[in-house]
Amino acid sequence: TRSWYTSIEDILPSSNRALPFSVLSLTAQQQKGVVKDEPSLGVRTKQAQQFDWALAKLDSSVRRTGRVTKTLLQRIFHDICRTGYPSGNQALLLLRSCGSLLPELPFAERTELAHRVWEKLQELGATYDVSHYNALLKVYLQNEFRFSPTDFLAKMEAASVQPNRVTYQRLIAAYCQDGDIEGASKILAFMKSKDLPITEAVFNSLVTGHSRAGDLESAANILSVMSGAGIEPGPDTYLALLCAYAEKGDLAKIKETLDTVENKDISLMDRDLMQIMFSLTKAGHQQHVPEIVERMRHERGYVPDAMNLCLSLITQGFEDTAFAVLKTFPNLQAESQNGDNPDLGNFFLRHCVNMDKSPEKLVHFCKDLKDSNLHSAPLQFTLYCALDSKKTAMAVGLMKTMKEEGLPIRPHYFWPLLTQHQKDRNAPGTLEVLKAMQELDALPDVDTYSNYVLPTFPSVDTARTVLKDAGCAVDTAGFVSAEVRNEAARGNLSGLLSLMSSSSFPNIDLGAFRGSLIVGFKGLNDCVCCKVLGFVCMSQMSHCSSFLLNPDNVAYFLYNLFDGMTETEVQAKEEKLRQYLNQLEQKNITIPVNIYRGIRNILDSYHMPELIKDVLALVDNKESIRASDAPSPRVSELQVLSLEKKLEELKSLGKPTGAIFKQLISALCAEENLSRALEMKAQYEEEMTPSCYALLINLCCRHDNAEEALNLKRELARKDSEVALDANKYMSLVKVLSKHGKLEVDILKEMKEKDVAVKDTTVTLLFHTLNSAALKGDSTTIRRLQDTIFTLGLVSPSSNLCSPLVTVYLESGDLNGALEATMECHKLYNQLPRIHDIISGLVEKGDTELLQKAMDFVSQERGEMTMLYDLFFAFMQTGRYREARKIIETPGLRARPGRLQWFAEKCITGQQMEALENMVDMTAKLFECDRDEMYHYLLRLCKDTNDWHKAEAVWTKMQEENVIPRERTLRLLAGILKSNNQEVPFEVPEVNYAYVALFFPYLLPTEAFNILKETSRKGMALGPASYDALIKSLLASGNLDDAMAVKHIASKHISGFQLSDLASNLQIITQVKHGNIKDALVNLKGMLQADQVPSQLAITRLVQGLSSHGDVQGIHEVENLVKTLGPSINLSSMLFVNNTALAHIKNGDIQSAVEGLESVYTQGSDSPQKNISFVFRKVLEANNEGALDKLSAMAEQLCNHFASYRAATDLFLQYLDTGRTEEAKFLLQRCAAVVEQKDAMMSYMTKISQKPGQVAKIKTLVELIPDFTEKETVCAYLMKCYALDKDLSSAKALYEQVQAEGLQLDELSLKRLASLYRDAGETVPFEEPPKCTLYKTLNSISPRRAQEVVDRILSMACSQDST
Repeated sequence: TRSWYTSIEDILPSSNRALPFSVLSLTAQQQKGVVKDEPSLGVRTKQAQQFDWALAKLDSSVRRTGRVTKTLLQRIFHDICRTGYPSGNQALLLLRSCGSLLPELPFAERTELAHRVWEKLQELGATYDVSHYNALLKVYLQNEFRFSPTDFLAKMEAASVQPNRVTYQRLIAAYCQDGDIEGASKILAFMKSKDLPITEAVFNSLVTGHSRAGDLESAANILSVMSGAGIEPGPDTYLALLCAYAEKGDLAKIKETLDTVENKDISLMDRDLMQIMFSLTKAGHQQHVPEIVERMRHERGYVPDAMNLCLSLITQGFEDTAFAVLKTFPNLQAESQNGDNPDLGNFFLRHCVNMDKSPEKLVHFCKDLKDSNLHSAPLQFTLYCALDSKKTAMAVGLMKTMKEEGLPIRPHYFWPLLTQHQKDRNAPGTLEVLKAMQELDALPDVDTYSNYVLPTFPSVDTARTVLKDAGCAVDTAGFVSAEVRNEAARGNLSGLLSLMSSSSFPNIDLGAFRGSLIVGFKGLNDCVCCKVLGFVCMSQMSHCSSFLLNPDNVAYFLYNLFDGMTETEVQAKEEKLRQYLNQLEQKNITIPVNIYRGIRNILDSYHMPELIKDVLALVDNKESIRASDAPSPRVSELQVLSLEKKLEELKSLGKPTGAIFKQLISALCAEENLSRALEMKAQYEEEMTPSCYALLINLCCRHDNAEEALNLKRELARKDSEVALDANKYMSLVKVLSKHGKLEVDILKEMKEKDVAVKDTTVTLLFHTLNSAALKGDSTTIRRLQDTIFTLGLVSPSSNLCSPLVTVYLESGDLNGALEATMECHKLYNQLPRIHDIISGLVEKGDTELLQKAMDFVSQERGEMTMLYDLFFAFMQTGRYREARKIIETPGLRARPGRLQWFAEKCITGQQMEALENMVDMTAKLFECDRDEMYHYLLRLCKDTNDWHKAEAVWTKMQEENVIPRERTLRLLAGILKSNNQEVPFEVPEVNYAYVALFFPYLLPTEAFNILKETSRKGMALGPASYDALIKSLLASGNLDDAMAVKHIASKHISGFQLSDLASNLQIITQVKHGNIKDALVNLKGMLQADQVPSQLAITRLVQGLSSHGDVQGIHEVENLVKTLGPSINLSSMLFVNNTALAHIKNGDIQSAVEGLESVYTQGSDSPQKNISFVFRKVLEANNEGALDKLSAMAEQLCNHFASYRAATDLFLQYLDTGRTEEAKFLLQRCAAVVEQKDAMMSYMTKISQKPGQVAKIKTLVELIPDFTEKETVCAYLMKCYALDKDLSSAKALYEQVQAEGLQLDELSLKRLASLYRDAGETVPFEEPPKCTLYKTLNSISPRRAQEVVDRILSMACSQDST
C-alpha cells in the first residue's frame, strides 16, 4: 500500500493543478468493481462499534479543544482500514475531520490527507454517496483549495451520484472564494430552474464573491437583496461582510458594521471576531488586530478558540500576531495548580518549534513571556521542544542564549541530539554536536561519552583519533572514565590494567566504572582481573586518584563486589576471590568493621565460612569486633549446643548415646546445619540409624549436595539393605541427582522392589523433577526417567507426566521437535501431551507443512473429530474466530461435552470473556450441544468478573435462542443480579432446604445466610463443616455481624462448636478491618490457648491495626505471644519493628521511632530483609512532614556515616512510587551510594511492572539512574507494562527503538508485543505470515467430511488476501 504521506503531485495530474480531483475519476462501473463482498453481520456490528468509538474520541477532542490532532486522526484512519470493510459513516467521519479541525497542519497537507482518505477507503470498498462529496467540498473550502466546480459535477455524474442542494451551495461558495461571480451565477440560475431554495448560506457566499471580485459595494448590497427576498441577514452574513472589509483593511467599515450588528441586537461571538482577526492578518493588516481584540468578551470557551487561532496563525506564518493574541489570555490561565509557577504559552512555543521558526524569534517570544511573568521557564521549555524534535541548529542557538543569560547548560541536554547520530553511526553529526558542546563550555561527561559518542565509532582508539583531529579534548576525566568503563564492560581487563597503570592516568571517580569492573571480574577466570582490582585498591602509588586513597571507597567497592555476585558465582570463583583478598592483605589494604559485617552477612548467607576468614584478615581493627558482632544464637542453636554437651557427657560416662544423637541430628537438620551434621555423623558413625540417614539424605538434597546424598544412600544400603525411605525422600534424591547429571535409575528400581507406596504428593514431586529438567533443556534425563518409572509401573503414564519432554522443545521454540516428542509419547505411552499448545503455536507461526503433519497424525491416531476439535480450539486460542466458526460448522460434527468443558474452564480461569462468548455463539447449532451448560459457563465468568450487564445480555440471548435454563443457571443469574441491586426478571426456584449445605459453595454469602436463617427457623440443623464454611464465606466478604450470627446459630445446634483455624484467622482479620482491635487480640489469645495456629496474614493485620491505634504495648504483647510458634508462620523480620515505629509516630514520639529503626541498621547487617519502605509509605500517605524530615535525616546519616544504604534506598523508591520526583533527585544528590543499590532497583521495577499504569515510574527510575541495569532489561519491563496497559502504539515505538539501537528483545517481550498486535487486530510484523498461508493448511484436512468447510475457508482467504 502507498504511504500515508503521498505528495500532491502523486495524487493529481501534473497537467492540471486547477483540477486536482483525480481521486474521483472512477466511473460508476469501476467504483462497483472495487467494492468487496458484503460484510458479515459480525463485521457490520464491529463497524458500528468502531464508528461509535471513533465518533466519541473525535467528539471529545473537539469539545475539549475545538480541534483534533493529526496523530488521533491517523490512528482512527488506520483502525478503520484494518477491518477491511470501511463503512460510509466511517468515511464521512474521517473526511469531515480533514479541514479546519486540523489547525496545526498547512492547508495543502490537510487536503492531501483528505485525498488519501478518499482514495484508500475507496480501494477498501467504501461506497460514496452525495454526503461524502459534500463533505469533501467542505474540506476544500476550509482549506482554500482551488479546483474546477464543473469538473467536480462531472465526476459525480460519472459515479452516478446525484448532487443535492448542499452540493450546489458549496460549489457556489467555491466560485465565490475565487471571486468568480459569473460561475456562481450559472449555478445559482440552475438552482432556480430546479426550484431549489436559495438559503442564507448562498447569500453569504455571494458577499464573499463580490468582495473578492473587487466590488465591495455590491457585497454590501447583498444584505438588501436578502431582505427583499424575505431572508433577514444573520450573524453569519454580517461575519462574511466583516471579513470582506477585513481583507481590504477597511477598519472604519468594520467598526461601523460592528456597531450596526450591536444595534440590531445580533450577537457575534468571540469566535466570530477571531475570524475577522484571521482575515485581517492574512491580508496583511495586522495593525488593526488590537482594535478587534478590545471587543473580545472572553466568553466561556475563549481559551481553546484563541489557542486554535494562534495555531492557525503560526501555521500560516503569522506568529507575531499569534503572540499578540496569546498575551490576551485571561490571567487565570497563567497560573498553574499551585498558583506560583505560570506556564502560559507551552502550546505556542511547541508549535513554533514544529514550524521551524527562527531561534531569534523564539528567544524574543521567550523573553517577552518571562518579562510578563506569563511563563516561569520559557527558554528551557522551548529547548526541550527543540531537542524532542531533533532540531540541532535551533537547540544550539537556544542554548547559546541560555548561556548568555547565565542559565546552566548540562551535558545531558545534548543527548537527544546525539541519539540519532549514535543510531546511524554518524560520526560527522556527532562531532558537530561535540563542537557545539565545547563552544557552550558543556564538556561531555562520562555518560555522554559512554552511551552516545564512543558507540558511534568502530573502536575507542578510532574515537580518540577522530575527536583529537577535530579539536575535541580527549584527556578529560569524562573521556578517560568512558574509556575505562568501555574496556571494563567489554571484558578487556588487560587493556584496562595497562590504561590505569599509565603515569598520565587522571583522577577519576570509582563510580564511573565500578559496575563494569565487577561484571568483568565475574566474567573472567584469569588472574588479570585480580591484578586490575588489586591496582584499583592500591594506595601506595603516587599518581593514584583521590578516590583510591579513601579507605571507605575501597571498602565500599569490595562490598559491592560481593553484593553483586550470586551464591553460585561466589562458590564458582571462590579460589579467585581468595587470591584477590590475599593480594589486598599483602598490600596492607584494610576495611572498616561495618563493611566487614556487611560482607560477612552476605558470605554467611552463601555458606562460605572460609572466605569470611579471608575478609576478616583485612579488618583494620579486629579488636573492635565485639562478641555482639557475632550472630546471637537462636533458641534452636542453644538446643543444639545443649544436646552436644549432653552427648559428650554420656559418651564420657560410657552410657548409651543413641537417643540423644538422634535428637541432635534432627535439631541440626532443622537448623539446616549440614556441615556440623556431617561432622557429628563422622564422630558417632556407630550411632547412625536408618532414620538418621534419612534425615541427612533429605538435608543434603535440600542443600543441593548430590554427591554427599548419594554417598549416604550407599552407606545406608551397605548397613541395612532392607531399609526403605519414604517415597518423597526417594523423589528428592532423584531430583537432586538428575539436576547434577548423576541420575541412578537403581534408586527407582529400589522403590519398586521395596514396594514403596507412591502418593499423590510423590507424583507431583516427580512432575516437578521432570519439569526442572525440561527447563534446563535436558531431554536425555527426562526420557531416561520416564522410561524407568513407566516401565517399572511406579506410576501410570499421564499427559501431565509426559508433557515435560514436549516442554523442552516448546521452550526453545522448536515446534517440529515438540511435535516429534508428542508423537513419540503417543507411540510409547498412548498420550498426546501439550498437543493444543503445539497446534496453537503452528497456527500462530503459520507453518502450514508442519501443521498438516500434526493434523494428519491426530486424525489417524485419535480420529477425525478429535482433529477438528484440536484445530477449532487452536483457532479460538489464537483469536482466529472466523476460521474457528468454519471448523465447528463442519457437517456431521457432534458436541463433545468434555472437550468443550475443558476450553470453557480454561477461558474462565484466564477470564477470557471474548473467547468464551465466541465459543458459546459458534456452538449454537452444534449437534447435541447442551446450550444451558454453555450459557452456564458464560454466567460463571460473569460472576467472577461481577459483570451484571453481560449477565443480563446473556439472559436475553438465552431467550432469543429459546434455551430452557436449569434451576442452577437461574439461581446463578439471580445471584449476579441481586448482588448488584438489580431486579431479577424471573421467578427464582425455591431451594430444597434438605440439601442446603450442598448449595453453599454456589451461592452468594448473604443469600446462603438467608437460607440458613430459614432452616434454623424451621428447626433444621446442619453439620459443623457447613456452618464453618458459611462463616468463612461471610467473613471473607467483610460481613462480620452475619458471621457472628451464624456462629451463634451453630452453637445452639452443636454443643462445643468451635471455629476452624481458617475461620478464626478470618475473624481476626475482619475484626481489625472493622476497628475491633481489642476483640481481635482476645481472639488471637483464644486461638493459641486452643492450640490453633494463627496465620501470617492474621498476625500481620492485627499488628498493623495496633500500630494504627498507637498501641505499642499491644504490639509487644503480640510479639511475645507468637514467639512460641517459632519460624513456622514465616513472619517478616521487620513486622514488629516497622509497626512499633509507626505506633510511636502515631503517638507523636518520633524520636523513639527513629531510634528503634536506626538500631536495626547500626547493630546488624544491611540485608534486603531489613526493609522500612512500609514506614516511609505510611508517613508519606499521612503527609506527616515532621516525621518524614527526621526519618529522611536518619536514612542519610545511615548512608553517609554507617555505609548502610537500605534505608535511603527505601526512601528513594517510595519517593519515586508516590510521584515525588524532585525529592528523589535531591536524595540522590545527598546519598550518591543509592545509585549502586541495583538489586533493590531491579526488585522495585519487577514489582511495579505487575500492575497497569506503571510506565512513567520505570521511565523516571531509568532517567534518574540510567545504568542500574542493562537496556534490554529495561525494555523488557517496559514492554510488559505496555502489554498490561494495552498500549500498542507505545509498544511499537519501543520495538522500533530497540531495533534502531541494535538491541535484542527477549522472547517473552516479543510474545507480549505480538499479543498486542493480535488484540488490536493488526498483523504481527515479525515471524507472522500472511493470513492466507494459514488457510492452505486446511486444504487437505479431510477430503471426505470437511471439504465444504475447506472450500469456504479458502474462498474467504482469497477475498482477504486481495485486501
